[in-house]
Amino acid sequence: MLTRRGSIVRTQHTMDFSLNDHQKLIRDTVRQFMENEVRPSVKQRDREGRFAAAEIQKLAELGCCGMLMPEEWGGPGLDAISYVLMIEEVARVDAAMATSLSVTNSAVQVPLLTFGSEAQKRKYLHRLAAGEILGSFCLTEPQAGSDAAGIQTRAAPASGSSDGPYILSGTKTWVSNGSVADIFIVFAKTDPDAGGKGISAFLVEPGFKGFRIGRHEEKMGQHSSPSVEIVLNECEVPVENRVGEEGQGLKIALSALDNGRIGIAAQAVGVAQGALEAAAAFAKQRRAFGKNIAEFQAIQWMLADMQTEIEAARGLVHHAAWLKDSGGRMGSTASKAKLYATEMANRVAAKAVQIHGSIGYSRETDVERIYRDARVMTIYEGTSEIQRVIIARELGL
Repeated sequence: MLTRRGSIVRTQHTMDFSLNDHQKLIRDTVRQFMENEVRPSVKQRDREGRFAAAEIQKLAELGCCGMLMPEEWGGPGLDAISYVLMIEEVARVDAAMATSLSVTNSAVQVPLLTFGSEAQKRKYLHRLAAGEILGSFCLTEPQAGSDAAGIQTRAAPASGSSDGPYILSGTKTWVSNGSVADIFIVFAKTDPDAGGKGISAFLVEPGFKGFRIGRHEEKMGQHSSPSVEIVLNECEVPVENRVGEEGQGLKIALSALDNGRIGIAAQAVGVAQGALEAAAAFAKQRRAFGKNIAEFQAIQWMLADMQTEIEAARGLVHHAAWLKDSGGRMGSTASKAKLYATEMANRVAAKAVQIHGSIGYSRETDVERIYRDARVMTIYEGTSEIQRVIIARELGL
């Protein structure tokens, strides 16, 4: 299905967000797949904390695991608009699955494509784009979240060796896909005295000596998206697995997060859309005081506000994706989309639970899960507070 690049009409001064036929086909195909193949199992997988390996493999066959990769590296070479459409449709049904897809697509493949060597790309990109393996992004540590430059993991050449390997020691936390990934982008300090300029990036495989998966986080939501601790106990990483030059790691990490924020913003739009649809359907069939509650102005206004906020967020997301496709300067655009969309998703999810009343608090409903799943979105890939710092910085503050 995903075999050619979608086009976006653009000039220097105008943006056209109307979807072309191929983009509509992507959206509709993913929506149909999610409704038929994924929705029936979402609730049970959430309760069991079970990763959707089989379902993601089927999405990989549609091209969804490497949408942004050029054809020469095994992907369909699609535009960012097509990518955010896919993420939104996945998240509309299963937010946890969208998280896994966003990480492997944007937080791993895009920086590898941009900064990786030819040998690294040949070794990993084809398999990542085909969904044969999944990727994971390892930046956060117990004492370093928003302050990325404060990481404590160390990387140094093996003693007495001029050609490697690097020895990595430290602990990473909240690693999405951590228990199911086959390649990890790990950030470590090669020059501890240089602050953010002393960080380097490495491609680490779980089979490397000294690599261990630690505890699994027991989370509020997104139970079927595994978040784990990664322990590097003098982990041996070949020199050829360093991404870019020493000291480029923070630049690589921030670039990956910039791309990833567009995906998380699209995820938030999808989650909110799912909440709205569930709430509207419930309001049309729930009766109180002799009529459907959808006839009450209080409910109508809640639904109207939800719809309006979703459309506003979708516009910000598509603007960010358009800028990425056009090669324009991103600036704080991705941060604006991520900030507004994720906070919007939390507001919309809360209203959806309210419209459902007491049943909305029950695990029998989709909106209860959506409410839990949405909460983390204002935290990962950069908190709302960090997004505001980035936006304010562009204002010269």
